[in-house]
Amino acid sequence: MKRLSILVAVVITALHLAAPSVLAHPAAEEMAAAANKFLATLKPEQKAKAHYADLKAEARHLWHFIPTEMVSFGRKGLTLKEMTSEQRALAMALLTTGMSEAGYAKATGIMSLEGVLKQFEKNPKVDRNSELYFVSVYGQPTAKGTWAWRYEGHHLSLSFTIVNGELFAAAPSFMGTNPGEVREGPKKGLRVLGKEEDLARELVKSLVPEQRALAIYDKVAPKDVITGADRVAKPLKPEGLPFTKLTAVQKELLKRIVGEYAGRARADLAKLDLAKIDKAGWDRVYFAWAGGVEKGDGHYYRVQGAGFLLEYDNTQNDANHVHAVWRDFENDFGGDILKKHYDQVHQKK
Repeated sequence: MKRLSILVAVVITALHLAAPSVLAHPAAEEMAAAANKFLATLKPEQKAKAHYADLKAEARHLWHFIPTEMVSFGRKGLTLKEMTSEQRALAMALLTTGMSEAGYAKATGIMSLEGVLKQFEKNPKVDRNSELYFVSVYGQPTAKGTWAWRYEGHHLSLSFTIVNGELFAAAPSFMGTNPGEVREGPKKGLRVLGKEEDLARELVKSLVPEQRALAIYDKVAPKDVITGADRVAKPLKPEGLPFTKLTAVQKELLKRIVGEYAGRARADLAKLDLAKIDKAGWDRVYFAWAGGVEKGDGHYYRVQGAGFLLEYDNTQNDANHVHAVWRDFENDFGGDILKKHYDQVHQKK
């Protein structure tokens, strides 16, 4: 892993040096440069797995967060396992172009948990392998173009869509951890998604009875995030406790929770998502909880606004198995921005 980290650092430096002087948008420039450098190293049989020339390929919408062996449609892309060390470094460099420093640390931390599962789970039916993560690119990566890419494996699915080098969608964004907290071995104490749990518990425990009556809608948490791996996420009921009924301190705490999810993506993309929430109005945001409120209790929560939904569930494996997802009602897989793009293209014809 140390050697791979050094290679990634060298590649990132090279990508910055190679970037054109006239930028469409920093994110678009860096993603396109990284994707093209990665694709250029692939052999034909590798490229056949990693690159879909058509952005509208059905494979782009086939996603999941369960182990690869359990994915009925077969996970799409080229695995790190099938790559050379140089190609793996380039794949990881591509990942850095979409993630914040914290988001990248979470992603690689999730991957490292496969080694923990392999050591302690002893499940011969599943290959717990930190290199069983898939990279796929859709369309032709160009700085001012329209294309997409994804990085996916067990407990990790990160999708990015770029339109005309200036509009972006960083959803769906799924992260999960098993174990949620490592309780033995060299990584004992590691909680990759610890902030997502701690911030929400702090908020729910701060609620007075009148607030709890609205926020806690069930004493039993659902067994998983409700939207699952649905192609389209829809608003959920009940909505829960409205932002308008929170105190100033609670409002700030709820914003920190939302920021933790949006902040998986690089800062300039996270700001775009948060700006959309500001524009729609925080008075349209709700917090809902199900299950117990003490650490160790099975629990679930969601934060839902006019255009987004985040869900967190920790019920499996005696409440030590986390699923946490960020969905965009309009722009999962770039839905709305791509529709506008295609409408404009047709109008010009």
